[in-house]
Order: sequence, then structure tokens, then C-alpha cells
Amino acid sequence: MAEEKVATAFPGALKSGDLADKIQAALAGAGYADETTIVATSLCCDEVNRELEHKLTAKYTDNFSMGGLAGFPFCGVTSFGAMAHHIPDGGNCLIVYGPHVGVDADGVVGKVNRRGRATSGACCGSATAAAGYVKSVMAGAEKAGFPDDFLDAQQAWVGSELLKHGERLEAAEDLAVEVPLALFDCQNEVMHKIVAAASKETHGGKIALVGGVQINTPDGTSDYFLPKVFEIMDTDGNLVDDLIASLA
Repeated sequence: MAEEKVATAFPGALKSGDLADKIQAALAGAGYADETTIVATSLCCDEVNRELEHKLTAKYTDNFSMGGLAGFPFCGVTSFGAMAHHIPDGGNCLIVYGPHVGVDADGVVGKVNRRGRATSGACCGSATAAAGYVKSVMAGAEKAGFPDDFLDAQQAWVGSELLKHGERLEAAEDLAVEVPLALFDCQNEVMHKIVAAASKETHGGKIALVGGVQINTPDGTSDYFLPKVFEIMDTDGNLVDDLIASLA
């Protein structure tokens, strides 16, 4: 039932392995070589999100991690610069990013069946909490201030970013489906700002961006990824190729 729900709720989503294969083929056609490509990911720290990374690292070796709660690239410009300095000589980078959402064995969006637990639970928990915060503010509650320390600063930012789409979420036909799509729009904007600020750190290397929504499913079923962006930027941050059609 999970796969049927993925197909209806997130049309165009690809299995993790199929996505990795398509990315590799498209990048090879754009001049990327496997042995000189570094992979960076900005995916949520939730343990259910590692499948896609494993598929990618099987092709390009270990990944550089930029992500935090809900998949936001909280490591920011500094992490991009560090990653760029790790690109093999004459090579390029690939960044895969986005939020995630679960679909459980009963086809419920926003939940996932986790190892060793009798019932499914919230997925993404950070996104669920942020959506609850947005709902309260839209109903008249006071906006939360930012914390004075970093103990839960990431969650404060997730809520603040999602609040920008408060009216959109109120109007959503299916809130559980709309939340990750809204979060992707937030993260896509942030990721492009990071690239604009630090692209020159690649010193001639190209930057491939693959952004979308990761979809977690029960054990025994492949995870999926709904691609929304597949772009190649040059070292000056200019768009040189749009490859999204290759992920159809």
C-alpha cells in the first residue's frame, strides 16, 4: 500500500537506486567522472534517510554531510567551502538535498514504520512539529523568538522558515503532502544562496544540484525521491545546464 500511495501523492517519484543511476548517467554526459566527483548531501539526520546516501556513495565514495533537522543545510557556507576544497583535482561536486516524509504500511503520509516499533510514527518529526507551530501562529498565537543558545536552534529555524508558507498550508488539500513540498521550496532557496555565496571555492569545478523530497517507506520497500531540481552551475554560480528532464 505504501508504494501505491507514493505514486498518487508524489507522482514522478523515483526509487533511490533508479535515481542514483539516472544521476550518474546524466552527469557522465555532462563531463563528470565518478573518480573525481565528490558527493555532498543535505538530508535530515533521521536514521531512515540513509538509503539514498548509500546508493550514491556506492558510485562516488563517501559523502560530505551538510544537513540538519528536516534536511536544511544548516552547515551553511562554511561547509560548502570545506566540501569544495575536498573535490579531487580536476573534478566536480554533486549536492543532493531536500526534506523527507514517510509513508507507512497503511499508506498514511507523514508516518513511517520504524525498526522494532509496533506502530508507525511521525516522519519527519521536525516537520510535524514545525507544522504544528505554523498552525498555532496562523490561529493567533505569538511567534516564537529565537533561542539564546544552540540547544534547539535548528528547530526554531525550521519553524520560522515553514511559517513563510502559512497561508499555503492552511489552504492545502492534504497537509501531510504539502508540508514537505513547502519545506523543499524553503531549502531550495537557501541552497541556491549558499552556492551563490561560495561557488568560487570550487576553483573551476562544476556544481550539480539535485533537490527534491525524500520519501521513506517500510522495510522491504525501496525509499523514493521526488526530484524537483537537477541543475549544473559553474564555478561562478551561473546555471550552465538544466538536467531535470533526465530524471523523468
